[in-house]
Amino acid sequence: MSLVEPSKNSGTGQHHDAADFHSEDSSYLEKRTLRKGSAGWVLLAGLGVSYVISGDYAGWNNGLAEGGFGGLLIAGVVIAGMYLTMVLGMAEMSSALPAAGGGYTFARRALGPWGGFATGTAILIEYAIAPAAIATFIGSYVESLNLFGITDGWWVYLAVYAIFIGIHLTGAGEALKAMFVITAIALVGLVIFAISAIGLFDASNLTDIAATDAAGASSFLPFGAFGIWAAVPFAIWFFLAVEGVPLAAEEAREPEKNVPRGIIISMLVLIVTGASVLFLATGALGAESLSTSGNPLVEALGDGTAAKVVNYIGLAGLVASFFSIMYAYSRQTFALSRAGYLPTNLSITNSRKAPTLALIVPGVIGFVLSLTGEGAMLLNMAVLGAAVSYVLMMVSHIVLRRREPEMKRPYRTPGGIVTTSFALVIAAAAVIATFLVDPVAALWTLGAFAAFMAYFGLYSRHHLVANSPDEEFAVLAKAEEELE
Repeated sequence: MSLVEPSKNSGTGQHHDAADFHSEDSSYLEKRTLRKGSAGWVLLAGLGVSYVISGDYAGWNNGLAEGGFGGLLIAGVVIAGMYLTMVLGMAEMSSALPAAGGGYTFARRALGPWGGFATGTAILIEYAIAPAAIATFIGSYVESLNLFGITDGWWVYLAVYAIFIGIHLTGAGEALKAMFVITAIALVGLVIFAISAIGLFDASNLTDIAATDAAGASSFLPFGAFGIWAAVPFAIWFFLAVEGVPLAAEEAREPEKNVPRGIIISMLVLIVTGASVLFLATGALGAESLSTSGNPLVEALGDGTAAKVVNYIGLAGLVASFFSIMYAYSRQTFALSRAGYLPTNLSITNSRKAPTLALIVPGVIGFVLSLTGEGAMLLNMAVLGAAVSYVLMMVSHIVLRRREPEMKRPYRTPGGIVTTSFALVIAAAAVIATFLVDPVAALWTLGAFAAFMAYFGLYSRHHLVANSPDEEFAVLAKAEEELE
């Protein structure tokens, strides 16, 4: 039953939290529903891995040029700790507030409409831009494989966007199963790589970058202590987007149990795969050579059969992340639109309960961005959006623990706010690191974020839908507070 009684017509009915709310009739929500029960914890864990797995195949190795093996290793350990503690906090919030908005839903309850929209915007920037970066990597991969004489170009980017948007439009169940299969193939590729690379491993290759004259420089830290800081954005690439699992909450079976289980298991898998490729690829080829490689796992294996197999499977890894992050941006767009933060037409679903325009519109924007061919810059833009959202989500966990200690939480974060406070501190440092590594990308991202917030301040905060599921979570909290 709705917490806010819907009216026949839209109209301003309430004003609080510096925003105006109205209720929509039942037909509004009927046009904006997702298919329930499409995924159990296995598919959700596969979704979490698929978001990230392309980062094991390419991108992370550029961090060797910034921090050397030691710098990237230390940054990787710290960032892995941040993601693990953050995931534990998100597991709790997703069990208590299972809705398609994910981080936006959590922040909306904790920080109000402004904080909720800011968090949703940061997540949307991350998920809309990351596929554009991956599309450029797919184009380069296709060309390097010389498949049927295909060369990299705009039409390759257009093809991958069109094909995978089309698959998503068939419905969540079908899309998640397809994602799971592609991700399984990509994981097999990592296993083949690991087995083959063990025989090529030479510990001296890990530290073959000559030490510079930077403060604290050594063979382990050739760029000194600052190299650790500079390697942080590339360490994030090992885990970027795993936090998107809660976006599937409305389409999951028993989301209060399966979403926490799925996101934690996927994070543990990614720690193992990330550590494996960092040590084995660098030890096989050498940090210096690997630091500029566009296809690090393949180059690390040389010209043998295993390298060719991993080369082909690597394309599956890129496709898996592209495909799954497309799912994530559509659900974030859907949730923000359904609640009125973005134009409400974006949340209308088709007969298969897939949000049509929420898939197409961000896809068009991503395709246009991919035409720049600036994969590295797009990657850094996505990282900044992610880091900002992490800060806001961890603040949300801390606020909810303090302000609503009696909230029903089927899963509780081990260590409570101490755990998420650690993630908060590291996420804040990651925000700063992105400005140091690529200030141009950071400023472009900041400009996009400011434009979204201006839209909210000037228009959409006066047109929020009070009886959308994400807003009802917040209304319930306000009602309980008033009763107390």
